[in-house]
Amino acid sequence: MDILLVASAFNSLSQRVYAQLSDHGHRVDVVLASHGDDAVRTAVRETRPELIIAPMLKTALPEEVWRDHTCLIVHPGPPGDRGPSSLDWAIAEQEPRWGVTVLQAEAAMDAGDIWAAVPCTVPSVGKSDLYRNDVADAAVSAVLLAVRRYADGSFKPQRQNDPSVRVVWRDAFRQERRRIDWERDTTETVLRKLRGADSQPGVLDELLGREVFLHGGHPEDRLRGRPGDLLATRAGAVCRATRDGAVWIPELRPRKSSGDPAPFRRPAASVLASFPAPSDPTTRGTQQGPSGVADRPPWLPEASVPLELPGDRHTWSPVRYRQKGDVGFVAFSFPGGAMSTDHCRRLLASYRYALTRPTPVLVLGGARDFFSNGIHLNVIEAAADPAGESWTNLNAMDDLVEAVLRTTDRLVVAALGGNAAAGGAMLALAADEVWCRRGSVINPHYRRMGLYGSEFWTYTLPRRVGPATADRLTSEALPISAEAAADLGMVDRLVPAAPQEFAAEVDRMAMSLAEDRDIDRRITGKEETRRRDEAARPLASYREAELARMHGIFFDPEAPYHALRSAFVRKTPGGSALPLSRAGEPVARDIRQPAPGPVG
Repeated sequence: MDILLVASAFNSLSQRVYAQLSDHGHRVDVVLASHGDDAVRTAVRETRPELIIAPMLKTALPEEVWRDHTCLIVHPGPPGDRGPSSLDWAIAEQEPRWGVTVLQAEAAMDAGDIWAAVPCTVPSVGKSDLYRNDVADAAVSAVLLAVRRYADGSFKPQRQNDPSVRVVWRDAFRQERRRIDWERDTTETVLRKLRGADSQPGVLDELLGREVFLHGGHPEDRLRGRPGDLLATRAGAVCRATRDGAVWIPELRPRKSSGDPAPFRRPAASVLASFPAPSDPTTRGTQQGPSGVADRPPWLPEASVPLELPGDRHTWSPVRYRQKGDVGFVAFSFPGGAMSTDHCRRLLASYRYALTRPTPVLVLGGARDFFSNGIHLNVIEAAADPAGESWTNLNAMDDLVEAVLRTTDRLVVAALGGNAAAGGAMLALAADEVWCRRGSVINPHYRRMGLYGSEFWTYTLPRRVGPATADRLTSEALPISAEAAADLGMVDRLVPAAPQEFAAEVDRMAMSLAEDRDIDRRITGKEETRRRDEAARPLASYREAELARMHGIFFDPEAPYHALRSAFVRKTPGGSALPLSRAGEPVARDIRQPAPGPVG
């Protein structure tokens, strides 16, 4: 069918629905509702869709659109659930199971007939992780079911006045409900509030006399202090004491009214470094990172933690190493999949540590959610010299990818429990094998942020998919499903596991790989292949050519990258971003914003 997606943003769920519908042979166009009703009306008039689907919509569709066409709305709640904050309530009320419902649009919000409903579990993870994974799995299943039912023509959607549907209206989940009482709330309560707002909107709080939004939360088992006190930093996060423990908060966002020139999410310690020190209001943090980025306030101690954590420890660290038999595991997880200069260097140090261990198999990746989205646009935007920080960050990313490419004494597996984009996708392709959870979305391109790209993509992508397909993927700049990536040769093994089961399945697969009788021959073959490829064209040559293109972009103040980066980070209209395209045809005429997720 010809299907039009109407979305407030081309976010992770919208991309996944787009990719899955395309895989099923449907012709899919996209229009952003955020560009106004006229844009939606124009897209409907020009594409003449058989069906309209709204995977993520914050505003109502124009009345003439839903009256004249069948419009299906994806609601992240079970049948009968109504209201704009469905997942927030599910997390706050500790619902063990939730669901996704596909409704027909009508005048009353979430009150339309039910075309499909699929349940899902609610694990103890952040709302954004839940949305991208467990909820997205259910949403795609529900959309595909609804589309099949619509195409069949005989299905009668269920009215919500059916006695079997329990209608519950839940109001918007406002900041007063999220507010943390550091003196009274337990650590468990604090974590639930933080996780329920980890991406948006954050939990409004006060630190050092400034209003900030707290984003994300993880438990800490040893550090203690007076409730509300800041105790330490680690890898950009800050630790804050609770009534009965402490929590790690990875990111902060200054409130816009605070006058902060960078009122967007970024590593918590760097935000605090821009605040006056508590003991001296005239002193500002001066621990400077690359290009003038303040890494952390000098008055807050850095809390070290071993790379190999004992099994009984409950603390936060973005990178960990563990060994199981003949397999080493370098697990990492960075908020939003964005990797700053510091993140890249920490991961590279951990990778080099893993190479000192005698394991024939090394697995690189997280347990669930984002693998990587490349360089950290938010940190770059906040830097005193964004061009310089872009350059430093990209080189740190290149150092990491090159280390993987030059590993010839073992097999390296990239395990993608979630989405990957741009430089993060190319990091995965540097491995010998790519294992990807079914349901993940891959964006193997840079174009929509106005970048040429680096991370050795001109070597790794063509060697897997061929030069013609590599050119098409990077120029079309469209998301592809894990299944499509496997068909193209970008993914070696699809992992049909639920998000919570992915890590255990990867463990099993990695142990089996290490026991493969052919593994010694494969490792020996790696060295021969590297020698042959190096003779044909050295890796340094690929890196030099890519970086030359990127240097020209970064240090050209008129390059579109700077406006696109700023628009993405500050959530303002993207202006001149290149539109999506399918084989040279316009697909999403109204998409002017870069794909979500820091990329590079």
